[in-house]
Amino acid sequence: MRNKIRFVQNGQIRELENVDPNQTVLNFLRYEDAQTGSKEGCAEGDCGACTVVLGELKGDEVQYQAVNACIQFLPMIDGKELITVENLKSDDGHLHPVQQAMVDANATQCGFCTPGFVMSIFAEAQGKARSDLQSINDVLAGNLCRCTGYGTIIEAARNAVTSDTSSHFQARKTLTAELLSELANDEMLATSGANNQFFAPTTTSELVQLLDTHPEATILAGATDIGLWVTKKHERLQTLIYIGQIKELKQISDEGDFIRVGAGVSYSEAWEILQSLSSDLGELIRRIASTQIRNSGTIGGNIANGSPIGDTPPALIALNATLNLQSSKGVRSIALEDFFIEYGKQDLLSGEFVASVDIPKIQAQQRFRTYKISKRFDQDISALCAAYSLRLEGNTVATYAFAMAEWPEHL
Repeated sequence: MRNKIRFVQNGQIRELENVDPNQTVLNFLRYEDAQTGSKEGCAEGDCGACTVVLGELKGDEVQYQAVNACIQFLPMIDGKELITVENLKSDDGHLHPVQQAMVDANATQCGFCTPGFVMSIFAEAQGKARSDLQSINDVLAGNLCRCTGYGTIIEAARNAVTSDTSSHFQARKTLTAELLSELANDEMLATSGANNQFFAPTTTSELVQLLDTHPEATILAGATDIGLWVTKKHERLQTLIYIGQIKELKQISDEGDFIRVGAGVSYSEAWEILQSLSSDLGELIRRIASTQIRNSGTIGGNIANGSPIGDTPPALIALNATLNLQSSKGVRSIALEDFFIEYGKQDLLSGEFVASVDIPKIQAQQRFRTYKISKRFDQDISALCAAYSLRLEGNTVATYAFAMAEWPEHL
């Protein structure tokens, strides 16, 4: 067990100790590290002004994703690379191609939101590098510009995503992979502040033991909901157990008649396989919040929190999904619809955690549709999310399932 947070930044390994587990990455950057390029606009993961990029080692490659620093707790970046807008220019002072593209397109107005846009475009340039309009719009949906200058920003993004071939990040990829490999180990992180503590188990057995010792602990996955408990409700979370380092919970497997999705799998990671099950289901996932939120938020966390504005449960209930709950007593499997007892109450026993959800494949005679109504089409909370599934025998409906969640205040 170790107590120091370790991450890579600017080609070097950094170590932090005595970190407040409730401290966000954004507050660390701005108030302790004097990196003020990342801005706080909303403190709830909506506006994207705080966007940073995290790099993780997947096999031998470093994969980059944009996230909201305002709701990421600092210990969550342990073992990863942290990239801020300050890190983009080269050592000799040249702008990164994404920054230069923003300059060339006159894509800034007041400038407050600009660093966040730059980081979202940078992440896309480091990843899929898509330049079609639909993809660019999706990449930028989580970045809000109050000056309304999206036309030039989109132009800059389309020019930039395919031009990042000679930046110092490309040249440094081998070094970054080596540094991240050096940080990778199976030792659990356990750090604490003045009156709270943070654990990052690396196996489900460690998680089980921690929950037996700390049954009151808050289980943390992507922090897209729990982060707001701190930033908006001003709660002090005493014991946090982070599941993001448990490989067993980050697996997606094809089990024949169904797909098993681990509780630590993010929306972005699950998107492709769920899209293959149903285009409706894929579109529902695409419309959940923003790229930054989908990169962090997990399907298991969405279920475990039991929020009435969670978009995935209605669709998964209509598909007759099964939830697998685990504890020191073993695994308990229940129908997902039975997990939600009433508002704010789930069928989760002391010491249990959501381990995975089994999603049945859609059969030839089955018809499935899901719908989401919201005030804005992209990146908005559902006013109503509904799904139905029916199985036909000839022209007769043999079975039928319907599920709906509504939050009319958001209309």
